[in-house]
Amino acid sequence: MTTAWTRTHVETIASQQVARLPKFAATEVVRPRPELYYWDMWPVQDRDGNIAEIAGREFWMILTAPDDGDPAGRHFKAKIHLLERKHANWIDLGPLLPDFGGPYEREWSGSSIWSEGKFTLWFTGAGLATSPGGYQQALFETTAETDQDGLPEGWSVPRPILTELTSDYIAADAHEGEAGRIKAYRDPAYFRDPADGREYLLFSASRPSGESEYTGAIGLAENIDGTWTLLPPIIHSGGLNNELERAHIVFHEGNYLAFWATQSSTFAPELQHAPTGLYGMSAKALRGPYEPLNGSGLVLANPEDRPAQAYSWSVTRELLVSSFIECADDDCSEFAGAPAPLARLDIGNEARDARPVGMETMR
Repeated sequence: MTTAWTRTHVETIASQQVARLPKFAATEVVRPRPELYYWDMWPVQDRDGNIAEIAGREFWMILTAPDDGDPAGRHFKAKIHLLERKHANWIDLGPLLPDFGGPYEREWSGSSIWSEGKFTLWFTGAGLATSPGGYQQALFETTAETDQDGLPEGWSVPRPILTELTSDYIAADAHEGEAGRIKAYRDPAYFRDPADGREYLLFSASRPSGESEYTGAIGLAENIDGTWTLLPPIIHSGGLNNELERAHIVFHEGNYLAFWATQSSTFAPELQHAPTGLYGMSAKALRGPYEPLNGSGLVLANPEDRPAQAYSWSVTRELLVSSFIECADDDCSEFAGAPAPLARLDIGNEARDARPVGMETMR
């Protein structure tokens, strides 16, 4: 079953009291390494979705690129780095993967688990090594052993997954494009269903267009006998929004909470008053049907007078919300490119009312 996120849902935002992040101070823009931009991040988790403790350490992964004065160009130079969260500080442990000389040009977002002493990473291989600068997207999987310090070692050559599309999906294979207008086949997020132990990947996808260019969806694949197999999307935003980014599922008190990030600019023109923010829906089963959190889907947004302050929110099973700071001034004159302070959600326990009822920013 594919649930539609509709304009009727989004139009209710105008009558809601929106949960908004506080303004971040310039002093909160702290890059682990000042010469790098940092954005999309995710924790290493166990198979149940908890943040993993590995040799007494907590690891996250994050996209990086050199700070060359061109923040828009960072997407074409992105590489995943390994972070350690220690005493509320982020420590950059360097590039995660070696240069395999593979078919993709650069590394975009994904997810990672640690289980039985082994790391598994799913990520987006973006662009083509033979034709740099494109927006092509494909999904890859790689594994690594764990050394005595808890660090990954010996990553396997990434193997492509979900290469055969069904009629439910559009390939993200265009070389030309622009941010917010390209099609999606990226951001694989691991989820094991506690109901039956089956393993899934959610990902940001696009459906066949029909009469609208706004075709964002949350794709789903299941691990069947060791092979990832495409299933129909669980949520789509046809006619409403072009990109449901960083899509993932959190299981909380009997509810399946599907979260994604999206920007005002990727809504259909008549709905671009909807804020850039973290959005979500709730269901009693993985495949739905889903109901929008807060009636609209909007979970949290940036301050009204700083609408582009942060982006790329992701929620852990512990209800920690990570993101990155785009700017820490009201006119957004300078790209920050740093991990944002973590936030924590407080979620109700009824499916229809599973909404954030409070938010604590962990500074």
